[in-house]
Amino acid sequence: MIELSAEEIAEITAGTLRGVPDPAAVRVRHADTDSRSMVADSLFIAKPGETTDGHRFIDVALAAGATLVLAERETQTPHGAPHPSVIVTDVVTAMGQIAAAILDRVRAHSATTVIGITGSAGKTTTKDLLKSILEPEGPTVAPQGSYNGEVGVPLTIFTAELDTRYVVVEMGADAPGNIRELAEMVRPDIGAVLMVGSAHAGKFGGADKIAAVKAELVEEISATGAVVLNRDDAQVAPMAKAAKAPITWFSEDTGQETGPDGGQAAGGDHAAATPDQVRAVDLSLDEAGHPRFQLRFTESGEEFPLVSGLTGAHHVSNLLAAAACALRAGVAPHAIAERLNGLGPASRWRMERTERADGVTLINDAYNANPESMREALRTLAMLTRPGQGRPARRSVAVLGAMLELGDVSIPKHTQLGETVVRLNIDKTLVVGDLAYPLYRGAIAEGSWGSEVHWVATVEEAEAYLDQELAPGDIVLFKSSNSAGLRLLGDKIAAKEGAL
Repeated sequence: MIELSAEEIAEITAGTLRGVPDPAAVRVRHADTDSRSMVADSLFIAKPGETTDGHRFIDVALAAGATLVLAERETQTPHGAPHPSVIVTDVVTAMGQIAAAILDRVRAHSATTVIGITGSAGKTTTKDLLKSILEPEGPTVAPQGSYNGEVGVPLTIFTAELDTRYVVVEMGADAPGNIRELAEMVRPDIGAVLMVGSAHAGKFGGADKIAAVKAELVEEISATGAVVLNRDDAQVAPMAKAAKAPITWFSEDTGQETGPDGGQAAGGDHAAATPDQVRAVDLSLDEAGHPRFQLRFTESGEEFPLVSGLTGAHHVSNLLAAAACALRAGVAPHAIAERLNGLGPASRWRMERTERADGVTLINDAYNANPESMREALRTLAMLTRPGQGRPARRSVAVLGAMLELGDVSIPKHTQLGETVVRLNIDKTLVVGDLAYPLYRGAIAEGSWGSEVHWVATVEEAEAYLDQELAPGDIVLFKSSNSAGLRLLGDKIAAKEGAL
């Protein structure tokens, strides 16, 4: 983190200093909302939360090395002295103000490029891929895990130093206007929209409204920047009309060469017949389910063979998005291809593959879920278990939990997924939890019978069932929304039988 004094933090946030006799002398070089992450010269951000209040942990943070607190009310030590604090009206708002000030200083010192990524799925994988491409070019900052909101984005920016060359930011939203606020905070030079699905449909009221929220990033990119869009997504492609900046398209090769729906190549001023600048050609999957294709850069006419270390065809879009962002950030096409080739997952629970010593293969993709990502993960499972391309036939086992935040469409979406399981001929499906029960009913109604589909109420029951059911040669997919807990069940099952 760039070193800041208490005086500077108070000025940036319009905060009030308490318990700081010499504000210019108190300096911080690290900032976090977690008192357990404090080191010497840290700023502890006492953020109120849903289950606890950071103000309760101020003494712990100071004892661990914090020298200053960002807080919403004045607090005292056990001896009655005021804690060294900057008092603000809203801690989260103040975090954004500090992040914006830090980025201003970084930009003033270095030729820094900020890249914002949004989409209903794929943000973290694309971020990880892009980070790997950019790091050899210069110091690169990217989120830990899936930091993508009003707290996570500032925490990412806090890790920047004056010599930072690239900043990659994930942008998620809980309500309309969230992505616009994040974009105003970090002012991205490049903005990428990956896809629009049904995730959070309950919060936003449908895919059209989700698309409008994602389009806020496109609208906030200045005319001197670049917008990266997925031509293959029917909700994303029309966002070109809202762009002021030139568009870089990416897609799988479909033979389409013109902008979709009259799409704009360089903002809203004219329609243009523009080819995709980044394209996947001759796509196939190898015996392990890794995408292989020719990575084509149409502007330079270059093309490179690429075999990804990721599992599943749905990752092709993420690979192309990362390549397109890197291209607009100034990375040479040959370097992009070399760095993507063979690159596997960097974040946990994203099609994470484990081979157990007893011959059971586990694919843990249970960090998040929506109807689209569920279907793609199930298609990958079906493909991996079919014979062909050097693969023997194997038994497919899907362990599926609830998809959350779908609102009024939750029951029909789960029911449809149950139908999909049957149509893909998944050999055995274990449905976990009350909220996922319509998935079980959908499979039954579609024609699943006997022991092909089974429902249990709890993760503990699921573990006991799998202990009895799994056999050497099975390929097991774990997929659900995060809070359903299947990612942790997947870890437990992977650790059994002497997993490799």
